[in-house]
Amino acid sequence: MSSTRDLSRQRPTAGSDAPNSWDASASGLLRRPPQDLAAEQAVLGTLMSSTWGANQYVPETLETGIVAEEYYRPAHQMIHRAIISLRQVNEPVDPLTVAAELVRRGELAKVGGAPYLHSCVEAVPTPASGPSYAEIVRAKAYRRTAIESAQRILQYAYSEEGDELDVRSLVEQELTAIVVGTPGLHTAPPTVGDLYLDFVEELQEIQDGRQLGLTYGLADVDTITSGMRPGNVTVIAAQSGVGKSTLALNAAVAAAKTGAKVMFSSLEMSSTELMQKIAAAEGKIALHHLTSKDGLDSEQWDTVARLQQELFKSLPLRVYRPDGAALHDIESAARACVRDGGLDVLVVDYLQLVEVEQSRNMSREQAVAAVSRGLKNLSTQLECHVIALSQLNDDGMMRESRAIKNDASVVIKVERPDMDEPESPRAGEVDIVIEKNRFGPRATVTVAAQLHYSRFVDMAQT
Repeated sequence: MSSTRDLSRQRPTAGSDAPNSWDASASGLLRRPPQDLAAEQAVLGTLMSSTWGANQYVPETLETGIVAEEYYRPAHQMIHRAIISLRQVNEPVDPLTVAAELVRRGELAKVGGAPYLHSCVEAVPTPASGPSYAEIVRAKAYRRTAIESAQRILQYAYSEEGDELDVRSLVEQELTAIVVGTPGLHTAPPTVGDLYLDFVEELQEIQDGRQLGLTYGLADVDTITSGMRPGNVTVIAAQSGVGKSTLALNAAVAAAKTGAKVMFSSLEMSSTELMQKIAAAEGKIALHHLTSKDGLDSEQWDTVARLQQELFKSLPLRVYRPDGAALHDIESAARACVRDGGLDVLVVDYLQLVEVEQSRNMSREQAVAAVSRGLKNLSTQLECHVIALSQLNDDGMMRESRAIKNDASVVIKVERPDMDEPESPRAGEVDIVIEKNRFGPRATVTVAAQLHYSRFVDMAQT
């Protein structure tokens, strides 16, 4: 049998269950195409999980771009299509509804019946890893596609059909198709010529005095930094007790008042403590009155009630207190916000408390660097601004500072001159030291600390 005949034999498609029957190496060695059936089951199981804990990971799994054709087993392709069909009409997705949809399509027996759907759900180690399973499936499918493209090139080259230009054309077509199909690879970025008109339009708006980014709630800080921009990170660093959480919460509320959608994720304070701080700052109620027995008089109770109608009822600010301290939990909550109306600002209080899955095998500096890099990537992926809080050592140096500074666009240090000098002539003043600023000069802005109201204000407001 000729080489041409061997290479042109019918070979299975990407979804076939049969072993690969074509000669991938032209040496007679039969090879099974790359696949991971366990990962395929885990993806489908995640997509069919009906518990709340799993539901939050379904959109993230689909956001990987996985499609039915990327599954190796035809049965898994059928199940995926049924799931997508249900989602498109906003029907619930679970083994029962998927089974009913497959019955309607005449495919339930082909996939192994309803018990197989339940076995897929039971095969999921953890729904949180659904996106990772999907990436595995996509990577295997990509390898199969690459093998098939290479096979077509070999088959045509062995056939001696056409001339060298035809061969070159086929090679270019197949290789281009492989590269374009690479999971996660996007189209070519725009040229500067494509960007010019948008650039000039934004430049004109800046020159006309439009605020470029969202407000921090402090006029001079906004002027120097041009505000909070999507895809960037601001690090607010201070020693314990200086007020970095207060400054960040003030900024979160100020941005939310403009209509920006904000999530404040605290690993240090409870939701109640955060609400107390907001009420103190916005209602000008001494914080200790809110936290002590019978601390509020009737007028202050009226103020609390007024805040519900005038502020809390409509303020697009979410408070998230994760059960653990994992970065993945914060990322999932942020993506949930994006799906439920959007997210403009994410605050994480604070960096050194956040954990990554691999932290046991890392030094402390490497673990914090991984968190910092993760938050930077998240700001870019979700097109939101991240405010990340960081502890300072007693000597004023940021803990594990190198990676944190590198990832940040703006680094702010909060310093209180009267911290160790109660009789200081600068009592009540706080220096906002803008130590790094990619959008303008480094500078120090002095503001007033009204910590009994849990807020910082511009000096002009005192």
